[in-house]
Amino acid sequence: MKTYIHLFLLSLVIFSCSKVAKKTAPERKPNILFISIDDLRPEFGCYDSKLAVTPNIDKLSSEGIQFNRAYCQQAICSPSRASLMTGARPETINVIENYTYFRDENPDIITLPQHFKENGYETMYCGKVYHGKYRDQEKSWSRNPNKQLLGYKMNLIGGYVDPDNQEIYKKNKAEMKAKYGAKAKYGLGLGPAFECVDVPDNTYLDGMNTDLAIANMKQMLEENPDKPFFLGLGFISPHLNFIAPKKYWDLYDRKDIHLSQQDKAPLDGATVGLHASFELRTRANIPKQGDIPKELATDLLHSYLATASYVDAQVGKMIKALEEQGILDNTVIMLWSDHGYHLGEMGIWGKATNYEIATRVPLIIKAPGQSQKSIGVKSDALVELVDMYPTLCDLAGLSLPEHLEGQSLVPLMENPKQPWKKAAFSQYPTPALREWAANPLSEGMRETYFGPLIEEVEEEIKDQMKEKWDRSLFENDLMGYSMRTDRYRFVLWKNRKQPKSAPLYIELYDHTRDPNETVNIAKSNPDLVAKLTVQLDQGWKGNRAQLEN
Repeated sequence: MKTYIHLFLLSLVIFSCSKVAKKTAPERKPNILFISIDDLRPEFGCYDSKLAVTPNIDKLSSEGIQFNRAYCQQAICSPSRASLMTGARPETINVIENYTYFRDENPDIITLPQHFKENGYETMYCGKVYHGKYRDQEKSWSRNPNKQLLGYKMNLIGGYVDPDNQEIYKKNKAEMKAKYGAKAKYGLGLGPAFECVDVPDNTYLDGMNTDLAIANMKQMLEENPDKPFFLGLGFISPHLNFIAPKKYWDLYDRKDIHLSQQDKAPLDGATVGLHASFELRTRANIPKQGDIPKELATDLLHSYLATASYVDAQVGKMIKALEEQGILDNTVIMLWSDHGYHLGEMGIWGKATNYEIATRVPLIIKAPGQSQKSIGVKSDALVELVDMYPTLCDLAGLSLPEHLEGQSLVPLMENPKQPWKKAAFSQYPTPALREWAANPLSEGMRETYFGPLIEEVEEEIKDQMKEKWDRSLFENDLMGYSMRTDRYRFVLWKNRKQPKSAPLYIELYDHTRDPNETVNIAKSNPDLVAKLTVQLDQGWKGNRAQLEN
């Protein structure tokens, strides 16, 4: 009898200890899949695109939360990515063009992947997450992707597969270097703006990087299955050139592709606020001046849609790989683009403006244990890319570094209907007199085929600005500060070195009556301009969401 009693008591002890162990065992941190897309405006079915074929991203939206009014902090690659990866705004980190490395200006700032790395995560990227060569390899990433896992190599010249396009690229590049030498920046003298070839997905970079991410994710799980990872998967598409395998072009019927009818600049808008589509015009098959012909414009829109579908397929492939590894349910998926893109709207092609079409971006989040209140929800709250850093920290249970200038979106994921920010902020320096990398016009640009176009743009600015015209100021120090409220887009053009000086020009667009920003109503609404100026001057700190208790 005593033996039975002892066994019974022992079993109770073992059972209670196991319950205690279960309670005190550390909760497994979620993995992070951080999907970046280059130059892609919200051109998805889930964002009400009438044309885009994007079933995988649409499905992700239905399983997570989609932010309909998310905004970048500057509509150009490096400043946008440096801002969101550091969690601080462009002028805070002093990165307002593509040629400034954020580490040179902020050597000790803690980046998003660095923070995860320092908190026990394996961190790795495949593709474009930071901009260009500014990858922050030493501090942000714990490992490099192992390309030997692929078993194949790329055979691209200028990004092209078609031999004819490769030859055009090599010829134009050689001619520019011979004619202008060091003055001709690498962006001058390029091949065609698009390519359609019947090849497998991994023939191009985005397909290859998806394969690379999947292979390296599997290797990380094999080596240390208990260690969470932060995996950045960066797609180059649909950045120029618009390149995708033929099967994605075939998803679209050309007769269904209609060009924007908004082919003119805003009435009374700032002449400094729009550029001459310089980035597109560097391509071999694009006219250097004048309008883009209708047939060519249709080709461009078709190719942009094809690249959106190409990226969508890669996103689906990556998510399927998570599922096959049994880790989908414990992975936060955050999908975003660095800025929007004009596809003929306002008469231009490209990013690099302060308007809605260039600053509004897709942002979708799916998280383990996400509240049922936000699953499948399309939120109209005003949010910013700078909010992504604190959001991921909160979802992973990490502390927030003190330098962050965004606001976690987790409260919105718990209660999407609560009031949120009063405004979102973006900025851009003189699009009309900057190169496509946001740097001031170089001698090389003025001496190339763009010289006459630049002179034409300058005359338009002089005509509007009159006695305010100052080439040095307008090229180097004029900044457009843009604020998006629930109803309005408000832009003040100011000397950034004299922030308290009066604006040189003001733009105001009423999204209730004019969602396409076709008419600047600033001059006829002085009281509203004064009110919005006070709000803009309060900055992001004065427009934060007041959280519910």
